[in-house]
Amino acid sequence: METKKQNFVVNRIESLKYAIVGALYLIKTENAIKVHCTSTVILSLLGYFTGLSKIEWMFQFLAIGLVISVEALNTSIEKIADFIQPDFDKKIGTIKDVSAGAVLFAGLFGAIIIGFIYIPKLILFLYQ
Repeated sequence: METKKQNFVVNRIESLKYAIVGALYLIKTENAIKVHCTSTVILSLLGYFTGLSKIEWMFQFLAIGLVISVEALNTSIEKIADFIQPDFDKKIGTIKDVSAGAVLFAGLFGAIIIGFIYIPKLILFLYQ
């Protein structure tokens, strides 16, 4: 029984290693991910200096996580599409466009969430 439990833990650790390798690959190679990571640092500093509440922190990181995750999935879809069909193909182009559209939706809704958090703080700052 102990062996099964150990194998489960070892397998989870292996899975985590692969996930970290994938995340580092994205950070090193994808400009959009670099922008999102930079935005994460900026928003975290802004959150610290504006004194976000726990719920605001939660929503901010939920929005950031959503955008970065969808961007990572978009990158995966594009790489699979390029692997399957290296030459231009209209159907592959549509698949890539839809995937990019998902990033757009995530980004728009993420921006709305960030706006709900920071616009009231900006208004208070400007009119005090």
